[in-house]
Amino acid sequence: MKVTQLKRINDGSSPAAGAVRSTDGQDVAVAESRSWRRHIRWYLIGAAGLIVVVSLAWLAHRWAGSAHVISADRLRITTVKQGHFVRDVAAEGTIVAAVSPTLFAVAPGTVSYQVHAGDTVAKGAVLATLDSPELKNEYQRERATLDSLNAALAHQEIEIRRQLLTGQQQADLAQVEIKAAERELKRAQWAWDQHAMSERDYQHSIDDVATAKLNFEHARDTAKLERDSVVLDVRTKRLERDRQALVVQDLQQRIEELTVRSPVDGMVANLAQPEKTRVALDTPLLTVVDLTAFEVEFHVAESYAGDIKSNMAVQITLGGRTVDGTVTAISPEVRQSEVVGRVKFKSPSDQRGLRQNERASLRILLDERDNVVQFERGPLIDEATRAVYVVHGDRAVLTPVQLGAASIADIEVIRGLAPGDHVIISDTREFNDTPELLIGN
Repeated sequence: MKVTQLKRINDGSSPAAGAVRSTDGQDVAVAESRSWRRHIRWYLIGAAGLIVVVSLAWLAHRWAGSAHVISADRLRITTVKQGHFVRDVAAEGTIVAAVSPTLFAVAPGTVSYQVHAGDTVAKGAVLATLDSPELKNEYQRERATLDSLNAALAHQEIEIRRQLLTGQQQADLAQVEIKAAERELKRAQWAWDQHAMSERDYQHSIDDVATAKLNFEHARDTAKLERDSVVLDVRTKRLERDRQALVVQDLQQRIEELTVRSPVDGMVANLAQPEKTRVALDTPLLTVVDLTAFEVEFHVAESYAGDIKSNMAVQITLGGRTVDGTVTAISPEVRQSEVVGRVKFKSPSDQRGLRQNERASLRILLDERDNVVQFERGPLIDEATRAVYVVHGDRAVLTPVQLGAASIADIEVIRGLAPGDHVIISDTREFNDTPELLIGN
């Protein structure tokens, strides 16, 4: 059968026998009035797309205004407050003995120790002895010189008394001669009145009286000068003797110091020389530590050297307990950009149980004020900081500030912040001073 013949068979009103039935009879035409629903659906899709585009544009604008987006979990944020401000400095120190004298050799000699390192000693206890023949010989020589000067002084005093006696004797004899001449003048006057003596003899008697008086005055003045002279000689001899006595006294004291005694109650820290060693003058022999008086030696940066003064209050932390102390000294010398200071304990009872070289933490109180605007310090925030990030919602804006005094925990705000502001105090160097940050969740 040909294909044309099949078409003609299917063109009839009733299907031919053996033909395939189709689904044309099941199709129903949709009414043309319901086509508006298809337009609403497209409107909704377009509105949703517009919202998405606007949102993306807004986020793009926000991201364009912020060079960095950072998670809030990475930030430390603190609140600016106003209240009592304590400016302080933290320092580390070590316990040292406030009194730890080192004893030196007072003369060349051989040292012999009576104690060992670590021995507990009392004040005045014998620690060592020095055998110094040179010092002993010098002492004997100077003592002999002193004895010689004492003898010379005694001889001079005897000579002085003799000279004074001689001068007094001459003055007394001159006075006797005055009286004798006056008696002769009286006799001559009577004989002259009786015209029994020549005028020449009479005038000679008058001259004898004048001569005797003159001799007496000279003898008296000479005796006075002799007395002044011998007194000066005696004073010179006595001063020479006293000087020599001081030399002998000093040598005697050095002889006594050959027996080395402990100046304090404490412990022998170390022996500086081996036993039976020949040592020179001023050689260190040993050190004694007074265990009843301790101080804390601390080191701080040289920038704080001008702020720390004597008598400043200090809080000392030792083994979990905090005690009070006072700054006693601050060194004017700078070593490796640090200065050294000393702190004493306020109460002697706080020193119980301490050991030398034990570590301690110090908090030195420099200043206290009320009603100060402040916030918690970050690791890189100090007086030189000129801008900080202030948080406003989900944004952080770089804000210029002027900061003042800094303590261990807080820093003073002079200008740029107000109480209640939120400040980022974590490290923000990675942002390179970006004007604005976006804080994400």
